[in-house]
Amino acid sequence: MRHNKKFNHLGRTKSHRDALLANMTISLIMHKRIVTTLAKAKALRIYAEPLINRAKTDDTANRRVVFRYLQNKEAVTELFQNISQKIADRPGGYTRILKLGNRLGDNAKTCFIELVDYNENMLKASKDAKKAPRTRRSKSKKAEEAAPAAESAE
Repeated sequence: MRHNKKFNHLGRTKSHRDALLANMTISLIMHKRIVTTLAKAKALRIYAEPLINRAKTDDTANRRVVFRYLQNKEAVTELFQNISQKIADRPGGYTRILKLGNRLGDNAKTCFIELVDYNENMLKASKDAKKAPRTRRSKSKKAEEAAPAAESAE
């Protein structure tokens, strides 16, 4: 029985799974967005978000804990210097998963996993959406005002 076993084993041994997730976390930190399968992305989110959360406080103990998981100096430096400044005020949810569809060869579900504060297109779209008030009345009034203006022009 699988009572209280919540993480996905991904068909790998513990050491292989740890190496896979560490390498994927390094790639996510360095490139800010990676394409992978949905199952791996969900497992990566559980693995990477606590490490990203540790980067909020830059001290020796947290650097050592993160380095123990990642074993990559460049990724740790990038995480603590650049990424931690962007996520300083965010209370959690540092990654976003966007589904892409099924892969051609084996029909596996694929997706993007990205750091939330690094997608410039979605940041611009959310700012634009907040600026424009949305009410039903304004649409109908604009349509009624435009209709008589068009008739008078003829």
